[in-house]
Amino acid sequence: MDLNSMPNGGTPAAPLVKESSDRAFKADVIDASLEAPVLVDFWAPWCGPCRTLGPAIEKVVNEKQGKIRLVKINIDENPAIAGQLGVQSIPAVFAFAGGRPVDAFIGAYPESEVRRFADNVIAEAPAGVPRPGSPEDEIKQLLEQAGEAFTAGDLGRAVDLYAHVLQHQEDNAPALIGIAKTYVKAGEAEPAKQALDLIAEADRKGEDYNSVVAALKLLGEASALSPTAELEGKVAANPDDHQARYDLAVAFNAEGKRLEAAEQLVASMKRDRAFNEEAARKKLLELFEAWGPKDPSTIKGRRLLSALLFS
Repeated sequence: MDLNSMPNGGTPAAPLVKESSDRAFKADVIDASLEAPVLVDFWAPWCGPCRTLGPAIEKVVNEKQGKIRLVKINIDENPAIAGQLGVQSIPAVFAFAGGRPVDAFIGAYPESEVRRFADNVIAEAPAGVPRPGSPEDEIKQLLEQAGEAFTAGDLGRAVDLYAHVLQHQEDNAPALIGIAKTYVKAGEAEPAKQALDLIAEADRKGEDYNSVVAALKLLGEASALSPTAELEGKVAANPDDHQARYDLAVAFNAEGKRLEAAEQLVASMKRDRAFNEEAARKKLLELFEAWGPKDPSTIKGRRLLSALLFS
């Protein structure tokens, strides 16, 4: 018997390196990372770089003598968690601490870079991370952090945090809406639609849900339009080409130019409010719904609309 594996003569210490699965992910990674940081190595037998990276990570983890652990997951046999985390190429290594993802890297890092990565994770996630008071508290905190990441433009981290919520509650509507919203902002319509499809019928309501649905619809419309520069040229050549101006507004919105989109629609209304059964006004209201009532562009756009309607 190895006495070193029996701290204080009691329960055997957790292994520093272990194979795991989608089913055991919560216990082996989420729960374990409340005690010490955990690196998750997503790999596959056919992946050459994985065979290079694996021994380097194991060596570094063993050097740290319990300050950090390694969990290896074969994505051929366990694709679910890798999919939730957005893994598209391997090797992919995610660091978890305090029950949530904190960092990641893709590719076969050399041993020195793996060591530096592990040192940073250990330094930023010291031992003794407080355990959440309750699952509900942890989910609330994760959703808040995901929202902050989204607002800051860190879309990858936002998706990771929302995915972590879904590992606890696979039908959590705010997390599914958040993931959909994040993919829409990234211009990826299909994964956004897939997330919305997972929302229970009873939860398909409310300002946040309606906003994402409207934004997804607008993203789909924009994908079928001519390039923005071409539409700008049409409007410049003929300011009364209301269809081109309408399309330009939709294209601007897809590029994140919200105020410019609102301005184009208001300009169209000034020239011909009745065009195509008030299409510009209706589209402007769709934009407001997609952006949300508190968005600065919605507030400014409503002012422009009010000034036109009541002038």
